[in-house]
Amino acid sequence: MPSYEMAMIIRAMPKVELKNALMRISNGIFDRGGIIRKIENLGYRPLPYKTSAHGLVHKEANFFVFKIDTATTVVSDLKEEYSRDVDVVRQRVFKVNEDSDHVCTLETELLPPAYREEVQKMIKMGKSQVNRFRYKFSYNSGLDYYPFQK
Repeated sequence: MPSYEMAMIIRAMPKVELKNALMRISNGIFDRGGIIRKIENLGYRPLPYKTSAHGLVHKEANFFVFKIDTATTVVSDLKEEYSRDVDVVRQRVFKVNEDSDHVCTLETELLPPAYREEVQKMIKMGKSQVNRFRYKFSYNSGLDYYPFQK
């Protein structure tokens, strides 16, 4: 399952109601087979500008970041569900890029392109493929000759 970060802005409310809202959000993830790796509370702070959601104008809110692992098909369902939730002012889902195990050194970068390993692989692959630019026209008439003037 790919990893995602779900940034949520939850409306200003007492701690008991906030806890219930967070439980409802996390249960929505668990019900769809997702895993919550971490929940970061970024605190209660003023919004950069007035935001209206669900018929209310919000000036302050609670900020949270959920780090989750879930299937790609579930992400759209989660976005739809949380867009209808009256406690959620805004939600955004970002895919987390996995770290590549490619090691880049100065010696390999300073080599001329013809001597680099990646370029040699591309040249070998290009030589093994059929040349698609040398297309020979086929008459498809079924005859051994071309019946019209050429």
